[in-house]
Amino acid sequence: MRDFRFGFNFLDVPERDEFVARCRRAESLGYDTVLLPDHLGGPAPFPALVAAADATERLRVGTLVLNVCFWNPHLLAREVVTADRVTGGRLELGLGAGHMKWEFDAAGLPWEPFGARVERMERTIEELGRLFAGSGYEQRRAAAEEFGLAEAKPVQRHGFDGSGPPLLVGGTGERVLRVAARHADIVAYGGAVQIKGRPPGTFRICTAEEADERVRFVRGLLGERAGEVEFSVLVQAVLVTGDRRATAEQVAAERLPMMTAEELLESPFVLIGTHEQIAGQLVERRERYGFSYVTAHGPYMEALGPVIERLR
Repeated sequence: MRDFRFGFNFLDVPERDEFVARCRRAESLGYDTVLLPDHLGGPAPFPALVAAADATERLRVGTLVLNVCFWNPHLLAREVVTADRVTGGRLELGLGAGHMKWEFDAAGLPWEPFGARVERMERTIEELGRLFAGSGYEQRRAAAEEFGLAEAKPVQRHGFDGSGPPLLVGGTGERVLRVAARHADIVAYGGAVQIKGRPPGTFRICTAEEADERVRFVRGLLGERAGEVEFSVLVQAVLVTGDRRATAEQVAAERLPMMTAEELLESPFVLIGTHEQIAGQLVERRERYGFSYVTAHGPYMEALGPVIERLR
């Protein structure tokens, strides 16, 4: 069974001193990874990741996750190689298919059906692998040499068939998870389920039974790779309380009326209880689902800190 790893993400863009302080605080709490999403209005991922690595001694940095529809594969490869090299090989590359229609509209990008976005993601993964390996682009290399440019490669040789940084693919739907099973070093379960009949980006939290089904589905696809792939869970809330049921009932009533308190208490995407109870929940869920890489949203970084200490 894998040891635990813990990450947290930035949802805001603090000024430099606060950004540095938050990264160093996370390192002192025992976190392993600083992660950045890829949303309009949020931080630009790669500059922030480089700054986070520079501010800390050992924290890895990663994207959770890039919206591949925002990126041209060649331009993305340049960002990834640069970030991996200047951080000393501390980068993890997380990719997703995008799910916020308003962002596509604001950026002037076509809103394609979900299947088309997933196909784009897989093509991007395959193209990045070729670029990181330096294969199939003789014209590109010749042009680089003509202008005195050195075509750099990533420091790491883990993901992308040994040609780049570890690859994380995140999602919940069957099509994304199929791509993850074919290519990813880390399969990230986001726990957000689109509510049918509601605008894109309107979610509820995945139940324990749905998580069971998703994990079985991926394990069935992984086959012999099952023991090599890390399973990650994005925790949507960490609620420290001495009364689990009362807190779950309040959250269900105020924020998630489509779910029951019991469903929230059992969902692996929500942590509710004392620090000791939450530590126990994570151990149980690692055994049940294989979730060893635990990421919390930034506002819950402090709340999860004492749990990390208990699980080391």
